[in-house]
Amino acid sequence: MDLVVDANVLFSILVKDSKTAEIAFLDELHLFAPEFIFEEYEKYARVLAEKTNRPPENFARIFSILKTRIRVIPAEEIAPFMERAKKISPDPKDAAYLALALRLRADIWSNDKRLSNQKSVRIWRTEELAALLEKR
Repeated sequence: MDLVVDANVLFSILVKDSKTAEIAFLDELHLFAPEFIFEEYEKYARVLAEKTNRPPENFARIFSILKTRIRVIPAEEIAPFMERAKKISPDPKDAAYLALALRLRADIWSNDKRLSNQKSVRIWRTEELAALLEKR
């Protein structure tokens, strides 16, 4: 299953051992993100490190693994989809995720309630994704 992951899901994976982290490492999921996602991480790395329940070496190791699990798509590949994404996005900050989903014809993994308000791209909340994957 191809999924675009948003920054909040990435941060959740990093901060604690949870269902979100468990799902993120399943081989049946192919994770994608716009190229700025790791820039977002860099902006909040110190805050995330302070919030984590993980030892520092685990935090760094998990981040390193995530960088190999999440395929980053350059902005120029999603640029043709940005205009439509901006029109359907309830928040301008989410337009790149929607553009990437449109480009890949994929769903988005996000717990952002506002993002679920648009109807052009399927949004999977972690609980829904867990339930779907348990049925398989």
